[in-house]
Amino acid sequence: MDLEFYITIALSFLVSYLFGALPFADRISKRKGVDIFQIGTKLAGASNVLRNVGVKSAGFVLLFDISKGVLAVAVAKIMGLDGFYLIISCTLALLGHWNSIFTNFRGGDGLAIGAGLALGLFGIYAVIAGLIAGLVSLLAQKLPFSSLFSIFAAYFVLFFFIYPREGFTHILLGFGVVCLLILIHALIGHKNRKNTITNI
Repeated sequence: MDLEFYITIALSFLVSYLFGALPFADRISKRKGVDIFQIGTKLAGASNVLRNVGVKSAGFVLLFDISKGVLAVAVAKIMGLDGFYLIISCTLALLGHWNSIFTNFRGGDGLAIGAGLALGLFGIYAVIAGLIAGLVSLLAQKLPFSSLFSIFAAYFVLFFFIYPREGFTHILLGFGVVCLLILIHALIGHKNRKNTITNI
């Protein structure tokens, strides 16, 4: 491994983080006069925008956040990254979404960008998984953590379609770690918000 290889990896990691850090929910909400970090769940995500800003704004946030994930994977692939390094790029994009340098290291829960990462990695299989995840989320909407159930559903669908395919196994397992990080982050965030409300 030469210096050029390490520079390529570093640049790819940086680009992935910056893509993830693009604060679409914050900027779109502010155009409507709303500080998304001071209302609702205080998360910069499509669901919070939907509840507190509007359907159209939430649609744009969802589209742009998914696009961040797709672009992060696309750039990493163009720069020649694969396997472990590709999963690290995905993780850094997610980290950027959670802790954006453009919003004082605040962000969203990562579900939409996670969907974008899956789309960039697995293509049509991610679309199928996303549709099933959406159905699960809809059916379980009255249950706590319905969106988390949808993550499990999506990953199991991906596992069913992709695991038998040679060459995809390591990427699929690595993406499982990314999904686990999203779950842990969401659960910790929910607990912290609940404690904050209790202590008020």
